Amino acid sequence: MTIELNSTIGRLTRKRGSRAGSSTKLKVGTSIAAVLVLLAVGNRLFGSSGEIDIVSKRLPPLTDGHLLGTDQLGRDLLSRLLASMGWSFSIALIAAVISLVIGTTVGVLASSSTRLGRIVLTRYIDLSISFPELILAVTIIALVGRGFFPLALTLGFVSWPHLARVVYAQTLSLWTREFVLAARLSGVRPVRIILSHILPGIRSTLLVMFAFIFADLLVAESGLSFLGLGALLGNPSLGNMLADGRRFIFTSPLLMLLPCIAVILAVTSANLIGDGLSSRSRSASR
Repeated sequence: MTIELNSTIGRLTRKRGSRAGSSTKLKVGTSIAAVLVLLAVGNRLFGSSGEIDIVSKRLPPLTDGHLLGTDQLGRDLLSRLLASMGWSFSIALIAAVISLVIGTTVGVLASSSTRLGRIVLTRYIDLSISFPELILAVTIIALVGRGFFPLALTLGFVSWPHLARVVYAQTLSLWTREFVLAARLSGVRPVRIILSHILPGIRSTLLVMFAFIFADLLVAESGLSFLGLGALLGNPSLGNMLADGRRFIFTSPLLMLLPCIAVILAVTSANLIGDGLSSRSRSASR
């Protein structure tokens, strides 16, 4: 009796600690994300990416009304940074939504298809996973061109296979659950079962995957733009800011450090949100 009581107390303590840890991660990640989004959206609505002023180029912080100084073309560095954050965050968000839609659709279809259809779709997922995402993205961009929507669509189209594999594994087990079998025996159409039972059953998984995919795609967008394969020259992008600032890393380090910090904060917040949601989902299922 004492052993069982101690075991129960231990489980409850671990569960409470897990919930507290997931709650802390969610709060910190959500707070960082909210601040970054508010700054980016506020600058897009009320600010600008900065006017070119060669005379005032590379001014230090707190000079002539420029809080963070100016860049190599005399543009206000803070305004440029916030505009770049809005541009890069928007691309990563659109690409993550595209990846979520494609990956969820393919994964659910694979789990609900006939045996032959399941084999074909799972092999297609495995084949898609075998291709390196960035190399495939570079190839597509070389064919369709650079820019906002080509980059967002390309990143979305190359990042769905891993999500599809996770969705397939999750939904495959749901099709054997009692409430789904009861609905199928009652004559409920498969589409309605998917909308009413399957998708709600993987909602927490989709939220976690969406957070991680957003972080990965933000890094991918910044990397492609840094290499000159993403945003067009002149577009406010974190990758473009990194590429422009590398020439002045020793004389004006803020030109490169600030976009680096923005990417790190955004990726950290997304990962904290994903970890927090994952921990909360695991603790709720125990």
